[in-house]
Amino acid sequence: MGIGYNILQGQRGNPGKKFSIFIPIMSPKKKVLIIDDEVDLCLLLKTYLNRRNYEVYYSHTLKEGMSQFKQVEPDILFLDNNLPDGIGWEKAAGLMEQYPELQVHLISAYQPSTPEKVSSSFKVWEKPLTLKDLDKYMTPS
Repeated sequence: MGIGYNILQGQRGNPGKKFSIFIPIMSPKKKVLIIDDEVDLCLLLKTYLNRRNYEVYYSHTLKEGMSQFKQVEPDILFLDNNLPDGIGWEKAAGLMEQYPELQVHLISAYQPSTPEKVSSSFKVWEKPLTLKDLDKYMTPS
């Protein structure tokens, strides 16, 4: 505020003179939602992604995760297959149809049949995940 005030004060002797002030605007952090029942994996991913300037949320059940999805409206979703209250991957196709810009990362300890792809922003990760592999896909724009 002090800089803007000083500029305006400096223009007192030049009535009618036009000038522009450019204020840089930070782009908002991308939001990531992790739905996985493995607490350690959620915490590891959260730490990793926070360091890369993502805003990270997580939940450990499908019901809680879908509720949080509606509140957070994430840009990126990590979705485990085998959750305590359901099969996470069954939600993937519907979410990708409803949110075409959503990046979906499906996670599983074993490779079940993958849902039909309806988006190019789709990746299947087999546990254990490596941070080196994540680096290839998780570069913020």
